[in-house]
Amino acid sequence: MSPSPDPAARHQEGARHLSPARVLDVDPLLEDPKTRIVVCCGSGGVGKTTTAAALGLRAAERGRKVVVLTIDPARRLAQSMGIDSLDNTPRRVKGVDDSAGGELHAMMLDMKRTFDEIVEAHADPDRAAAILGNPFYQSLSAGFAGTQEYMAMEKLGQLRARDDWDLIVVDTPPSRSALDFLDAPKRLGSFLDGKLIRVLLAPAKVGGRAGMKFLNVGMSMMTGVLGKVLGGQFLKDVQTFVAAMDSMFGGFRTRADATYKLLQAPGTAFLVVAAPERDALREAAYFVERLAAEDMPLAGLVLNRVHGSGADRLSAERALAAAENLEDPRIVDQDDGKAGLRNSPDTQDSSDSPESAPEEPEASRPTETSQRTEAPGTAEDMPERSADRLAAGLLRLHAERMHLLAREQRTRDRFTARHPEVAVTEVAALPGDVHDLAGLRDIGARLAAGRPELPEPGA
Repeated sequence: MSPSPDPAARHQEGARHLSPARVLDVDPLLEDPKTRIVVCCGSGGVGKTTTAAALGLRAAERGRKVVVLTIDPARRLAQSMGIDSLDNTPRRVKGVDDSAGGELHAMMLDMKRTFDEIVEAHADPDRAAAILGNPFYQSLSAGFAGTQEYMAMEKLGQLRARDDWDLIVVDTPPSRSALDFLDAPKRLGSFLDGKLIRVLLAPAKVGGRAGMKFLNVGMSMMTGVLGKVLGGQFLKDVQTFVAAMDSMFGGFRTRADATYKLLQAPGTAFLVVAAPERDALREAAYFVERLAAEDMPLAGLVLNRVHGSGADRLSAERALAAAENLEDPRIVDQDDGKAGLRNSPDTQDSSDSPESAPEEPEASRPTETSQRTEAPGTAEDMPERSADRLAAGLLRLHAERMHLLAREQRTRDRFTARHPEVAVTEVAALPGDVHDLAGLRDIGARLAAGRPELPEPGA
């Protein structure tokens, strides 16, 4: 058996292509038992869910006990893992090679159910029933702004506290929402410490007639205004909810702060996923800078859906020139296509200098009909002309592909010039969507290969 390639050699080989960026080596990250959380983030439509699932599968087949948590409500993760549906309970994925002792589980965040579980775990039965039945709580837990991100933090903290898995892979919403994912603990603390909460809690804290007196005097103006805007019953529901949740607020804040510190810990690794497009890489750069500002550990950038070509030595310009030569027999052997024909000495002497040749007699000029008849050529020429047209079409497609590669390379180079410290790995664009474990396994292999899809800058 041939020895496995030296990781240092792989880094060296990739660095020639990805300079000045460092090459991201995924396998050591996944195999390191100190890595406990991997968070995949980025803008929408760049393949975060597929990347998270592929990383989870690769880690599991290398001996890790993995759970993949998706916050994206789309069903792509379940479909790719052959599961009918995912919910708030981790489900084991079948078909994973467990010869190394690993396991793969997957789940999708159920925001309301997670909130319900927190209430049931931290309140006595009577108070929990009052909270769960409160109309304001039902609205809050079903879709209040920021609730999803905070519940994701809660669920991540719950999973991390259990010993069932040694690696958690998190698939986040698009990057602006992923920033909310980071901001959720601070926003929750600001909310719980806000003036409105303190005012709404005051009557319950004072209690009895004194509380009613405070409510009637100190809150009469505010409740009157809020009652007109929100409705008296709604305001009463909010006050009841706040009073019932009072004993739990400190626990929310404590757990949120603990999870935030968990994201800053050395055992956590953030992977920014992006496509080689201007908007996606702009979002990626913004997120890289935000992670640095928050002291979050960034592992690197996954540049996804990168286009490549096995014939990248044939430039777009030469391909177009060759296509023009094939399409017009008059310019065969002109290296620059039609431009070469226009600049050739013969063409200049005849076309550009009318006095150099006598005008052809009218009777000897071919008629329009004869031109049309003679243009296609003889029957023997037809297969050759069809092959020429096919070859010309393929050359034009190649030129379009080379223009796309050049655009992607410029976009990537702008990012790496701005953030040369960020390690990068590239994954080729596939002809179709990934919908099974075999496809995820292939993506995982491409992630770990460190093989550049874009040509070396300046090549």
